[in-house]
Amino acid sequence: MLKKDKKIKKINPEPKDETPIQEVVNFYFFTKGLSLEQIKDDAKKKKIIYSRFTRPAKNLLDLAGSVEQAKKAIKQVADWANSRHLDYAIETVFKKWLELDRLQPKEIVKKPFYEGQLMVWSGTKKMWFVIADDGEWKEFAGREKDIKWKIIK
Repeated sequence: MLKKDKKIKKINPEPKDETPIQEVVNFYFFTKGLSLEQIKDDAKKKKIIYSRFTRPAKNLLDLAGSVEQAKKAIKQVADWANSRHLDYAIETVFKKWLELDRLQPKEIVKKPFYEGQLMVWSGTKKMWFVIADDGEWKEFAGREKDIKWKIIK
């Protein structure tokens, strides 16, 4: 009896180096808040079609010239879009390419509140006013430390 030769798979414990295209695609997903493990799991479950992002990543690499420049452009678009609660894709970088240097994240605006009611600074009278629920402006007589600053979206 002859024994059949079995092919033995060698398991490489060292992770493979990412190609430049994979680096760009993975960085895009990192800006979306996904880890490498989540990307792999979602790709297996068909939630992410990884190959759909490879062509735009290659085009972005050609346009940017290097992986670092492509990542920088993605990061800038991601910050801009996230600050405005917008969705973005790798293709968005192409659309915004000419204005990348002017893209700035939206400023976070904090507004003053006193006991849950909005406050307004009057420049002419140089004093704070509290806007009551009925719309009436009442002069603020409290202390500065009683003012709570909240982020309004």
